Amino acid sequence: MAPSALETEDHSRDAAFNTAMHGKSADERIPFMAMLKKDPKAQKAAVDEYFKHWDNKEAGVETQEIRDMRKAEYATLTRQQVSSVQSIGLIYYNLATDLYEYGWGSSFHFCRFAYGEGFYQAIARHEHFLAHMMGLRENMKVLDVGCGVGGPAREIVKFSGVNVIGLNNNDYQIERATRYAAKEGLSQKLSFTKGDFMQMSFPPNSFDAVYAIEATVHAPSLEGVYSQIFRVLKPGGIFGVYEWLMTEDYDNENAEHREIRLGIEQGDGISNMVKVSEGLRAIQAAGFTLEYHEDLANRPDKRPWYYPLAGDWSMMGSVWDIASIARMHRYGRFVAHNLVGGLETLGIAPKGTQKTADSLSRAADCLVVGGRKKLFTPMYMMIARKPMESERF
Repeated sequence: MAPSALETEDHSRDAAFNTAMHGKSADERIPFMAMLKKDPKAQKAAVDEYFKHWDNKEAGVETQEIRDMRKAEYATLTRQQVSSVQSIGLIYYNLATDLYEYGWGSSFHFCRFAYGEGFYQAIARHEHFLAHMMGLRENMKVLDVGCGVGGPAREIVKFSGVNVIGLNNNDYQIERATRYAAKEGLSQKLSFTKGDFMQMSFPPNSFDAVYAIEATVHAPSLEGVYSQIFRVLKPGGIFGVYEWLMTEDYDNENAEHREIRLGIEQGDGISNMVKVSEGLRAIQAAGFTLEYHEDLANRPDKRPWYYPLAGDWSMMGSVWDIASIARMHRYGRFVAHNLVGGLETLGIAPKGTQKTADSLSRAADCLVVGGRKKLFTPMYMMIARKPMESERF
């Protein structure tokens, strides 16, 4: 898909936005403290801009026209528009990153859980499994599409010995990812670059492998982002992805189903989630040969992927997980709601922080229901290869 309909990138403008909203908070070691250090005016403007795409557009009144409009507004939902310090649009992850790190850690994804396995151990194993299925090897040149603050990239570098470039359109996350990589002594193997994954600036045939972990769901078109990945892969190169998809049981005519999907989309900055069949069609339409695909959420694990959000303490794998589960549990989210609201009232937290946290909380509830009803999966694995003889690139 050609990027002609997409907004032209403006990195200097985006850097100005980052400075205006975040200042030096990227250097803050504690995510919750970083959250309190945002510029209040910039934070409020970003919150207002983001939620205008969702307020008064609930599932009961949602139309296909509204969904198409959100896809068309992809740049505003996931990036930012800055013409001056006073004129700020939005970037979703500028609002959510500190809350994600506070509640979940530096790897922004779900995972499977084995018996007795701690939360962060399970997160790392999920990353290792993708690297294993892709056949990543020492010194391969690898692209991480939508790398967040670099948690998976750091783990995969340590696990496989590959050289990774993390692609991210968010200046704040790049700053934090770079800082974490340097702290762990990985800067020689891991770097980060700014860019929109719908219009990558890398030359064709640049990478031995590309992976994406719960990131490409933010694209307005899966075929569009997969086509960009296909272009930058070398012939014979491998692409591995954990994709967020609605299952074939999802029925858009069912009001409850729409409510679940919309809650996930709003709380996670997603313009348009599609079914598994559409994801499979998209990756093949981009030119890939699909070698393996599976919904890992359907494996018979005693602890489901959504258990931390559901807050079932009986499923906790380790006493070391108590603090993590407590933050993610609905009661923990209730405490956070009131704490952040109080801090806003006192002028300590910037306005809009509570609304963002509440949106994430609603998404968490919808993720749990979607998982229990088998309407949604955050871990549809696809392993695909670019043919050695490709006529496209």
